[in-house]
Amino acid sequence: MLGLVTRVLLALRSVFKGGTAREAEILLLRQQLLVLSRKSRKRVRLRNIDRLILVCLYHLFPSVLDAIVVVKPETVLCWHRRGFRAYWRWKSLRCSCRPTIESDLRALIRRMSRENLLWEAPRIHGELMMLGFEVSGSTVGR
Repeated sequence: MLGLVTRVLLALRSVFKGGTAREAEILLLRQQLLVLSRKSRKRVRLRNIDRLILVCLYHLFPSVLDAIVVVKPETVLCWHRRGFRAYWRWKSLRCSCRPTIESDLRALIRRMSRENLLWEAPRIHGELMMLGFEVSGSTVGR
């Protein structure tokens, strides 16, 4: 594992030096040798870190797709798309920034607005503040 991290760091260092495509291809070939040198009876078993390295190298240098031998290049593209979808699904999760209002407080706001027809949202908000409820005026308006 330490050797793998060292190789990745060396490849990242070489990104800033030049000759990056060649270095990335060498790193890819070494990673494939590492995968193939593992003992397996039937077929090559890729770990998640192997998939991640292949996808990252493809993302940084699309030309390394020609040097992949262990899996089909379409498989790497599929992993890349799946990771991209997972990233945006995670990023697009509903933000729970706004606290939820309890149902009894909602019922109280509705009751106040029904019983006092001349009161609008700012007045109801003020009354709730005097009662000790911390609720924004826009929430009361909704």
